[in-house]
Amino acid sequence: MRSIWAVATNTLKQALRMKIAVVFVVLLLVLLPAMAISMVGDGTLKGRMQTFISYGLSLTSFLLCLLTILASTYSLTSEFEQKQIYTVLTKPVRRFELLLGKVLGVILLDIGLLGLFSALIYGITIYTPRFVKAGEAELLQVQNEFFTARAGLIPAKADVGDEVEKTYERLERTGQLPPGVTDSKIGRENYKNALASQIELGKRAAAPGHELVWEFNNVKPIDPNESLFVRFKYDVSMNPPDLHVYGKWLVGDIRQAGSRVGTPVYPFERRDLIRTFYEIEVPADAVAEDGYLAVGFFNDPRFNNTVVIFPLEDGLEVLYKADSFTANFFRGVLLVFFRLVLLACLGIFASSFLSMPVAILLCLIVFFTGTISGFIIESFDYLSKNASSLCSYTIGPIIRLLPQFDKFNPTKFLLGGRLLSWSVVAKVAGLMIFVKSAILLLLALVIFSYREIARITV
Repeated sequence: MRSIWAVATNTLKQALRMKIAVVFVVLLLVLLPAMAISMVGDGTLKGRMQTFISYGLSLTSFLLCLLTILASTYSLTSEFEQKQIYTVLTKPVRRFELLLGKVLGVILLDIGLLGLFSALIYGITIYTPRFVKAGEAELLQVQNEFFTARAGLIPAKADVGDEVEKTYERLERTGQLPPGVTDSKIGRENYKNALASQIELGKRAAAPGHELVWEFNNVKPIDPNESLFVRFKYDVSMNPPDLHVYGKWLVGDIRQAGSRVGTPVYPFERRDLIRTFYEIEVPADAVAEDGYLAVGFFNDPRFNNTVVIFPLEDGLEVLYKADSFTANFFRGVLLVFFRLVLLACLGIFASSFLSMPVAILLCLIVFFTGTISGFIIESFDYLSKNASSLCSYTIGPIIRLLPQFDKFNPTKFLLGGRLLSWSVVAKVAGLMIFVKSAILLLLALVIFSYREIARITV
């Protein structure tokens, strides 16, 4: 262990002496405060803070990822280029201790710099409202929608399997299926999926004079004295003249209707623009003791002459505070740290058998591919049928084996005040550290243990 720690401290000192490390540190120390002053987003306090934390955390992550790649590859390849490897291995330092020490040294560098700059970002974010002239409404909005960690519940997906089969059989029996649907199994499955979406959407539609009710269980706000939010978006079958929908809402425990109500049921009457997100603030005591909550919507025929539709993906969601912004931000920083650990192991793995320029190139390819992996996979859908199938079975599996950094981006949770749960953090840690990083480090140890360092000539 002493040998590993000695190599780690030496690697840390070596990395701190790199001029590129100094440049990155100075850049972040200058750019982060400048971004906090210059970036105003959409002009609101919430938009300003969302813009800063998005660009600030992304810039910090990007520069530290590049620094990790450079430091990890340089730490080992420089030993060969400067012939220091011969001196090191003549001492009581085994090869696996050398590699583990190199990885540990780079990780210590990442912990120090990430801790410094994440603390800077957090401090600027927390104190921004004090230095910005904002009204009470904006401060309340920021408190409810940004400085929080809200869990989200969406309506349970309706079981429409039997309806899909009956509808498909009826259309097939009456000859109303589109041409080519029955030619292949894939064609039949695609058409049934389209039917399922259509039937599910029908269950999320309210004609004039009709109502919809969604029931939720296991709603657990941390404080019943605070608020929860019903987030919704209207779509319509026919645009109203003024593009607005008038709706009546009920939120609470409607199981007690007609009897003495122990849990409050809150009514709301609203007039909202279609195809736009809105949130209804509801006292958290609307949730029953057993975690039950119902949300009801009535399409009032006196004001609306169109079918109101709640889209399947984002039509309705119940949001409630489940944790603090500080804890959520800390978990977001952990996601960035896991990314840095994986890149450190990748850099050591690449430099265990490649020269420095080639090792850096390999790491950069993996890094940038992982950053846009979701975009690459989605782009297969826009190719021709044959090309899409070819890419899905060849390139797709390779990309999925690489680290998918964009899939676990902390900013998508922090910007909307969404809860980044410990279960997600544990999943990312298990995938990036205990699986992919461990495999890379094990391969590096195997390759480096059999690598020929020097030849004996007589």
